[in-house]
Amino acid sequence: MSRLHRATFIGSLSIVLWGALALLTKLTDGRIPAFQLMAMTFSVAFCLMALRWLQQGHLGLRYLRQPPVAWILGVGGYFGYHFCYFMAMSKAPAVEVSLLAYLWPLLIVLFAALLPQEKFKVQHTIGALIALLGCWVLISKDGANFSSEYLYGYLLALACAFIWSTYSVASRLLSAVPTDAVGWFCAVTALLATICHLWWEQTIWPLDLRQWIGVLGLGLGPVGIAFFTWDYGVKHGNLQLLGTLAYAAPLISILLLVAAGEAEASWEIALACIAIVSGSALAGITRKQNVSGKA
Repeated sequence: MSRLHRATFIGSLSIVLWGALALLTKLTDGRIPAFQLMAMTFSVAFCLMALRWLQQGHLGLRYLRQPPVAWILGVGGYFGYHFCYFMAMSKAPAVEVSLLAYLWPLLIVLFAALLPQEKFKVQHTIGALIALLGCWVLISKDGANFSSEYLYGYLLALACAFIWSTYSVASRLLSAVPTDAVGWFCAVTALLATICHLWWEQTIWPLDLRQWIGVLGLGLGPVGIAFFTWDYGVKHGNLQLLGTLAYAAPLISILLLVAAGEAEASWEIALACIAIVSGSALAGITRKQNVSGKA
């Protein structure tokens, strides 16, 4: 397996883990305030990386020395995305916010073409649009009703899409920054989330083991390992293909909820599955042919 394919595979693990986000969040019963949950989960992510450093016989201090742009990009990506997302959710209906925020995979496909040695590929864009259609069908199955009174929330949701897509694409230009540095980005993000929590929210701790499992699961998977594997994937893998594959995350979320008995199967899920798989396959097949041609 080439380094490109290996990095793409590692990056795609993030998408699977993000697919577990809804189920793990449901375990918390939705009672923990957003910024508190963010602070707790990013703290778990930092501890996870710290265990790796301890296993290697050091405290990870060597990874603190990164270019200022890497810190701005990393912390801005993690904290900026979640801050805008939580604020958007408080200013506009969840369905519309999700529809707009999930433009980020498509933007990754488009922005990636601006990178050195990358080209705009129509097939990738078509594949991403097909997958986007499936994603929107899935999210808006209960109805979406855009209204000008929620404009501020919509703009924040769009900011989410631009922040995460910019972070993901710009990370390719900082491929020399090791993934271990993400541990410190998570630590700073947890600190900023704690400040927001203390400023705006009332602390509510998990009541039972089920809720603690949800918090730890989020910190270890969708927030911890997922961000580490995504960092490696976008820096060294097929960025446009990862962008298209990212639309599988909401589909995986729904399928897990259905399997857990927390949601019911529907024709929207079937249609979304067909669209997302077809779009991803189109992007994947195109890339495979290009690689074969170079060989």
